[in-house]
Amino acid sequence: MAIAGFGFCYRFRVRWSEVDPQNVVFNARYLDYGDLGVTEYWRAVNFRGAQGAGPMDFHVAHVEVDYKKPIKPDELIEIWCRTERLGTTSMTILMELHGVGSDGSDLRAIIREVQVYVDLETHRPKPLPDVVRQKFTEFDQRPIATIRGEAL
Repeated sequence: MAIAGFGFCYRFRVRWSEVDPQNVVFNARYLDYGDLGVTEYWRAVNFRGAQGAGPMDFHVAHVEVDYKKPIKPDELIEIWCRTERLGTTSMTILMELHGVGSDGSDLRAIIREVQVYVDLETHRPKPLPDVVRQKFTEFDQRPIATIRGEAL
C-alpha cells in the first residue's frame, strides 16, 4: 500500500542487533535507517547514472528524528522517501518509517535529512545541477511509487 505523496519505499526487516535491552530499536539506529532510505532512494532516482549528473558528493548537514512509536525486532518496516525541498546547494529528504502494509496509520518515525552538494577538494558547497533538480522532481511526481527491498 502506498503512502500519499511519496514516490519511493524501501522495505527491510529489523535485526536483533538493532534493538536495545528494552526490546525496541535503539534510537541511534534510526540514523542508519535514514542512511539506508537515502541510499536506496537515490539509487532508484539514478541521478548520477546515464543522462545524470555523473559523480557527485554530498555531506549530511542536518538530521532530525521525530520518534512516534517503537519498532521491535523482526518487524518488517517500510521507509518512504521523497525530496521535500531543493535549495541552491542542498536538498532535504523527508522519510517516514511505517509498519509494512500501513495506510499511513502505523507511523513509527519521521526523519528529515539535509544533504549538501560539495566540492571534495575545498569541502565547500556548490550549486545543485539542473539535471539533479529535474530527476528528483520527475521521480517524485510519478503516479505509482517504486517499492523495493525485502519480502515483496
